[in-house]
Formats: sequence, C-alpha cells, structure tokens
Amino acid sequence: MRLRATPKALALRLDGGETPEEVRALNLPEGLPLEVEVAGPVAQEVLEALLSLGRPVTLVPPRNRPQVGTLVASKTLRSGERIEHPGTVVVLGDVNPGAEVVAGGDVIVVGKLRGLAHAGAGGDTKRFIFALELAAKQVRIGPHLAQAPEGEGGRGPEVARLQDEQVVVEPFKRR
Repeated sequence: MRLRATPKALALRLDGGETPEEVRALNLPEGLPLEVEVAGPVAQEVLEALLSLGRPVTLVPPRNRPQVGTLVASKTLRSGERIEHPGTVVVLGDVNPGAEVVAGGDVIVVGKLRGLAHAGAGGDTKRFIFALELAAKQVRIGPHLAQAPEGEGGRGPEVARLQDEQVVVEPFKRR
C-alpha cells in the first residue's frame, strides 16, 4: 500500500496484501478525495474499510498496464507477420497466407482474409471473425477450430461465429 498526495486528491495504491486494520489506520488529511489504484487482488473487507473512511472514492486503473481496446493495423499482413492483441483487431488491408491475427476480442478484416485468424483467443466463444472476403484455410473462435473445404473461395463479406459449439461461416447481412 502506498499513499501520495496529488493536487486534486490523495492517490492510494492497493497491491493486494493490505488488511482492513491498515486501511482504517491511515492518517489522511481532511478535504481531499481518494483515488484508489487497485494493482492486485483486494479483499472485500479492505474495500469496505476504505468506504468507511467517509470520503469520496474513485477507482482508477493500474498504471503501466496496457488498456484493452481495439488495435487498428492499417496495412496488409504478409507471410510470417503476426498481430496479437488482448482486445479486438481491425486490419485495414489483406491478411495473406502465412500471416496470423490473434485477438482476445473480434477479428475484423477490411480486405481478404487468407491467413489464420483467431478471435476470442482467451477462450471467449462469443467473438466473431468478419472479412470482406473470407478465404482462410483455418479460423478459430475461442478453443474451436474450423478448416475451409477445398476449392471454396470467398463469396463476398462473411462472418464466422460459433453456433452450437461449431464454427459457422455465413454471408454478412446488413441489419
């Protein structure tokens, strides 16, 4: 646990080993709200002790950790190139054979997808893969894998998603 003053608040970092007694024993100057950075697993009793201090509390994300969001790659991926991101990946270009896109979120390719795409790489089965032309030999959603039949080419914009524990590829329909 670390405490420091900023111009607008008291910044408190909880690393996960704190006890409710330590939190209640904090000698805090009056008038400043608390900004609490939770950098490790914190017990419910510690959070309750924090709230019992009677101050406005704002939780802030841990510093120096990458924010999970959308990664946009404005290029064509060549064979041997790999993009891996914990959030959604959008490729503004083609994904050529031998290239890989691995995302914890969805994979969106504004171009031809002929390489490998893995959406929901952390195990999320509610993710999808979209491409203007889906001609990949293999796509993965969560732990599920699908291989394209021989001779099948792209038929316009398509979406691959999970349905009844199987990867299905269907034409993209505007709503």
